[in-house]
Amino acid sequence: MSNDHLVGTRVVHRRYVPYGHAHYAGNLVDGAYSLGLFGDVATELCIHTDGDEGLFASYSDVQFKAPVRAGDVLEVSAELVRAGTRSRLMEFAVHVVARGAATDDAPGAATVLDPPLLATTATGTVVVP
Repeated sequence: MSNDHLVGTRVVHRRYVPYGHAHYAGNLVDGAYSLGLFGDVATELCIHTDGDEGLFASYSDVQFKAPVRAGDVLEVSAELVRAGTRSRLMEFAVHVVARGAATDDAPGAATVLDPPLLATTATGTVVVP
């Protein structure tokens, strides 16, 4: 039986980046943070399509296009682009949808980004039983 009917399935998560994840000047967060979020959306996507969490096999074409900072609100997506017998090829993206804009006078200030800022993309392969 073909798995073509699964292609196009998409999962989206939103996540606030806590200040405890900042590692660098300017409250920058390391690129591995985005890759960890890709694992989360890939897991949910496999649950929807296969009833199993799956096992991440590889990433390819990872691109860090813009910084992710503590205080950002991220939208993380995974879309199934090819479904083999056991392998699932997915495309991932992280968009910054809101960014902290704190000042001494407004320590909790933030702004919604319109349009959102594309921060990270990748392609990955997950294996399911």
